[in-house]
Amino acid sequence: MADSATSSLAAAPSSVTSADIQAAEAVAKAHRHLIEQMGRVIVGQTEVVDLLVLGLLCQGHCILEGVPGLAKTLMISSLARLLSLDFGRIQFTPDLMPSDITGTEILEEDTSTGKRVMRFVKGPLFANMILADEINRTPPKTQAALLQAMQEFHVTAAGVSYPLDRPFFVLGTQNPIESEGTYPLPEAQLDRFMFKIKVDYPTLEQEIDIALSTTGKKHDELQPVLTKAQIIEMQQVVRRVLVARPVAAYAVRLVRATRPADKANPEFIRHYLTWGAGPRACQALLLGGKARALLDGRTNVSIDDIRFVAKPVLRHRLVTNFTAESENISTDDVIDQLIRELPEMA
Repeated sequence: MADSATSSLAAAPSSVTSADIQAAEAVAKAHRHLIEQMGRVIVGQTEVVDLLVLGLLCQGHCILEGVPGLAKTLMISSLARLLSLDFGRIQFTPDLMPSDITGTEILEEDTSTGKRVMRFVKGPLFANMILADEINRTPPKTQAALLQAMQEFHVTAAGVSYPLDRPFFVLGTQNPIESEGTYPLPEAQLDRFMFKIKVDYPTLEQEIDIALSTTGKKHDELQPVLTKAQIIEMQQVVRRVLVARPVAAYAVRLVRATRPADKANPEFIRHYLTWGAGPRACQALLLGGKARALLDGRTNVSIDDIRFVAKPVLRHRLVTNFTAESENISTDDVIDQLIRELPEMA
């Protein structure tokens, strides 16, 4: 992965074309329209929606963490409608098997010949946007099947590979207040998710609006903002957004500063962390920064873009120790302090 990150930086274009500028403006306009449409069914949570769109544009996957009842399913299904994507929801349970999500072969009789043949029946994974509800409630074998599909964009059954339609976007949800009977994802598997997004409670005013809007008349149907082809094109535009070397260096230094084994890093890192982020976090920071610049109509990444995506990129890639837990220090607290102390220039 480190070699991949290095080659992508080396291959970055040195200038933008007028077509790139027009594409950035089109993306920013579509984003504004998307937020406006989402506001008709979802009150608040604008930053969560922005991060979901960033993940989709970067061809990454996300984990959403929040207590029940915060409209995570409604938010994701509404986003799928606005983006003209096929939506699939999988409720993960302890008895769910890999074939239950990927699909299975069945034996059926060909009425024309009378012969019996095997036919592959696609599972719910064959959609564009997948909500993997309570992903930590299913055994590791099923989690691994999902993660393999996320990484390779295809499913294999009986030696035959079946490609998944693009764009393919997986959103796993986790309940932070209930751990009994769960199979937490190991750090190596969490690293496969680009973002970990926290869905918090709404404000007082927002909750009043939610109570009024959900107990009144139904809203009109949402109108699609983008097509699948446009999303795929935007994913390519993200790769053409410029990253100046000092900005890339800041992102890499931010990741390297999370590693407690490096004695040059701040004391609080060694005090609170047992493990830091790897090279995949550098890639996620740069891609997330590119996508955020694009949503703002820009074709170059700023350090503020890197800081905006720092928490969702890093919070699930850092492992705190007993000292942090005893002092009630979270990975978000560590990231906040690191951003305050890390200079923009080396």
